[in-house]
Amino acid sequence: MSDQTPLKAIDPQPRKRLKREDRDREIAAAAVTFFAEVGFDGDTRELARRLGVTQSLIFRYFPNKAALIERVYQEVYVGRWNPYWETIIADRSVPLQDRLVRLYKDYSRISLTYDWVRIFMFSGLKGEDINTRYLKFLRSRILEQIAIEVRAELGLPSPEEIPIKTSEVELAWGINSRIFYLGQRKWIFNMPLEIDIDTIIEHTITMYLAGAKTVVPTLIKED
Repeated sequence: MSDQTPLKAIDPQPRKRLKREDRDREIAAAAVTFFAEVGFDGDTRELARRLGVTQSLIFRYFPNKAALIERVYQEVYVGRWNPYWETIIADRSVPLQDRLVRLYKDYSRISLTYDWVRIFMFSGLKGEDINTRYLKFLRSRILEQIAIEVRAELGLPSPEEIPIKTSEVELAWGINSRIFYLGQRKWIFNMPLEIDIDTIIEHTITMYLAGAKTVVPTLIKED
């Protein structure tokens, strides 16, 4: 006869019950982390497993995967947008270079994060509309306004006199392209930056404005 006392069976801990709004936020936050890691081909069953819930529970809050992806867009891109950036650009009491440096230093702290960069890349590769929607938003809220402020800084005709041209906005795209590439280097290519981001932004804005001073007047003259 064994002298060992059988171990008492341990009942599994019941899953913690959360308020509906808390569970909603928990699932959304987990979805952001999950899709940033594995991309949009990630299976919601695996997401449920990581959360410690059933897949059916996820679908009580989000009727399908498309709804979950839409929530990710709202959380990462719309929810982190700071309207103050638009105010900064328009404040002509401050030199344009200072405004743009302030804007993009702050913007980089939001847009150069692991989830922001990777979800944006995965969205483009998968053909989701996150990229298209966000870039249209960025153009109307920031880039077109930069083009307007460059004209004002250089004493060039206002948009009411000569409408802003696509080529002027394209120059401003170069700032965002440069900054986004820093995020790609860090979170996609795993290449550390050798200069701090704030310094790179200062150099980028200096180069942009120096080029704009020469190029924008010629663009306005083009038919």
